[in-house]
Amino acid sequence: MNNMTCIIVDDEPLAVKLLESFVTKTPGMELLGSYTDSVEAINAVKELQPNLLFLDIQMPDLNGMELARMIPESTRVIFTTAFKEYAFESYEVKALDFLLKPIRYNKFMTAIEKAKDWFAAHGNKFESCTGLTGSVPMSRQTIFLKVDGEYRQVAIQDILFVSGLKDYVKFYLTEGQKPLITHLTMKAVEEMLPSEQFMRVHRSYIVALDKIRKVDRNDCIYIGEEIIRVTDAFRDTFLQYINTRKA
Repeated sequence: MNNMTCIIVDDEPLAVKLLESFVTKTPGMELLGSYTDSVEAINAVKELQPNLLFLDIQMPDLNGMELARMIPESTRVIFTTAFKEYAFESYEVKALDFLLKPIRYNKFMTAIEKAKDWFAAHGNKFESCTGLTGSVPMSRQTIFLKVDGEYRQVAIQDILFVSGLKDYVKFYLTEGQKPLITHLTMKAVEEMLPSEQFMRVHRSYIVALDKIRKVDRNDCIYIGEEIIRVTDAFRDTFLQYINTRKA
């Protein structure tokens, strides 16, 4: 496996040096560049397409949240900031993790492990400096999930629904198999699963559309042994799906 490539963006030189030292002493990591100017950084990210972007939030000209919305889909963000109030918003813009300054090396390594899990689940082989960023073909039939320290290959067709709690999710499978618990965010799972087969219907639930047995008048989904209520934030999209398939 090649190295996991990364770029550091922070307008504080001392913060950049600290992260550089963390990357240097971490096996399997490759630093493609460090930037204190966010506008210069976005051009580098688009050109080099690193696997990871360590990104400060509060910066002049272009802040981290704005920059995160401009990067290629293949690059995942780990935010670095002194302001914990940005934590919730960070997960709305592809963030794999949120590191609060001053950053400790053990927290950095936890974020790296989370990134490795995410890329492994997406089939990324960390192609370095080639522009080939390990994108996952739409025709994939399986995904790998890290469960109890080992990677389990799961057929997408066997997934009934996914439920989430903070940074952990449960994959519920067909034929009464035991749910698989893995360290991922619901946002990451939503991006991992093919959108034509799965839909998020609740902050904490993603369902396999072809496994739905019925939907009652209260917009509750019956799937497997579970009853899942479609919440307001997702109701319009779900009902639009239902309406296109009415007899």
